[in-house]
Amino acid sequence: MTQTSDNVTWLTQEAYNKLKDELEYLSGPARTEITVKIAAAREEGDLRENGGYHAAKEEQGKQELRIRQLTQLLQHAKVGEAPADDGIVEPGMVVTIAFDGDENDTMTFLLASREYASDTIETYSPQSPLGVGVNGKKAGDDAQYELPNGKKATVKILSAKPYTG
Repeated sequence: MTQTSDNVTWLTQEAYNKLKDELEYLSGPARTEITVKIAAAREEGDLRENGGYHAAKEEQGKQELRIRQLTQLLQHAKVGEAPADDGIVEPGMVVTIAFDGDENDTMTFLLASREYASDTIETYSPQSPLGVGVNGKKAGDDAQYELPNGKKATVKILSAKPYTG
């Protein structure tokens, strides 16, 4: 699970290990694989019309970007710190909201970095419009956020509990 605050990201030990393993793979074996692909494509001749070469170079660029993202994330990570169970919405919390105060029209989501998106619960970034709107609120509070069309929406915070995985 991740929480971003002032460029500090907290991670569970499991999430930290997973991201560290990904970084080690991308920095080692994956870099070697892409270098071999580029070299093989280069040997095919004219680079201007060589689709394999251009695809491999594009893949290399994406891979290097991910390496930089992971390096920065892990440099600013704190491991094992979870938010307090105080009912205040913050990253690392599972939040249940009601749309327009209608307690039959609800949604539950994890407020966390996209690095921790999972199949079991919808994840909203603290930097998303909804995340910004609910962050810092507590159960019973109303929160406003901006919709893609520029209009404002109001939700009621029903609960905020620490994510337990």
